[in-house]
Amino acid sequence: MNGKTSRRKMILQFRWKEYGIGYLFMLPWIIGFIAFVAFPVGWSLWNSFNQVFITSEGFKYTWVGLDNFRRMLIENNTYPIILLTYLQEVLLIIPLILIFSFFVSLLLNEKFPGRGWMRALFFLPVIFATGQVIMELFEQGAGGLPFMDQYNLDVIIRQYFSENTSNMLLGILSKAVIILWYSGVQILIFIAGFQTIPKTVYEAVKVDGASPWESFWKITFPGMLPFIGLNAIYTIVDLFTFPYNPVLEIVRNNMFSPTTGYGYASAMAWLYFVIILLLLGITLGLTYRATRGRSEGR
Repeated sequence: MNGKTSRRKMILQFRWKEYGIGYLFMLPWIIGFIAFVAFPVGWSLWNSFNQVFITSEGFKYTWVGLDNFRRMLIENNTYPIILLTYLQEVLLIIPLILIFSFFVSLLLNEKFPGRGWMRALFFLPVIFATGQVIMELFEQGAGGLPFMDQYNLDVIIRQYFSENTSNMLLGILSKAVIILWYSGVQILIFIAGFQTIPKTVYEAVKVDGASPWESFWKITFPGMLPFIGLNAIYTIVDLFTFPYNPVLEIVRNNMFSPTTGYGYASAMAWLYFVIILLLLGITLGLTYRATRGRSEGR
C-alpha cells in the first residue's frame, strides 16, 4: 500500500514538474474564463428557467421550468418570425461573402504592382467599421445599394415574391454594401491559404498540359477546403453577433421589459445560441467530411 502511495506521489510530482509552469501561465486565463464566461453563461441558463424580478433587495427568482420557452414560441408570434427571417437572411449572406472574398483573394494573390496597397484597402473597413460606426451608417441609409431606389426594386421584388421572401431579399440588399465590408478577414485567411499550396504542384500540372481551369478545380479548390470551412465558421459567428441584429435587439428589449424580464430574455438568447451551435456543428461536419474525403482520395 505504501509503495502504491509513494508511486502516486512520484507521478504527481513528475506531472507538476512537467506541466506545472504551463498551468501557472494558464491560470489568469482560467480565472478570467470562469469569472467572465462560465459564470455569466451558467447564470443565464438558470435565468431561462425562472421568472426574474428586480426588487429593492436584489433579484427574486420564481421557478417556472420551460414556461419561458413555451411563451416565447407559442404565445409570442413576433420573436419566432424575426428569428426565422434573420436566419434565412444569414443563410443567403454567408455564401455571398464566402464567394466574394474567395475570388477577391484569388485576384490579390497574383503578382501585380500595388498588390500590398490593394490588400490593405480591402482590410481597412474591418478596422474602421466598429459596432457604433456600423449602426450610424445604417441609420443614415448608407448600407444599401443606390440603384434600388432608382429602378424601384422594392416594388418589383414585392410584386414577384411573397411577403416573407421579399422582406428577406430587401433586408439583404439594404445591407449589401456594408456586409461586403465584413469580408476583409475572410480575404486575408484565403490569401494565407493560397500560400500553403506549393508552387511546384502548379508547375507539375502545367507541364502535364493541364489548363488553368483544370488546375483550379483539381488543386486550388481542394486545397482551400479547410480555409473555406474556417471562413464559414468565422462568418457565421460574425453575422450572428452583427450590431444591426434584430434578434439581439428584441432580446435586449425584453430583458428590460417589466412584463417579461431577464428570465424570458434568457430563454430567447438560449434558443438563438442553440441555433448558432447547430449551424457551427453542421459546418464543422461538412468541412471534416470534405477534407477527409480529399485526404483518402490521394
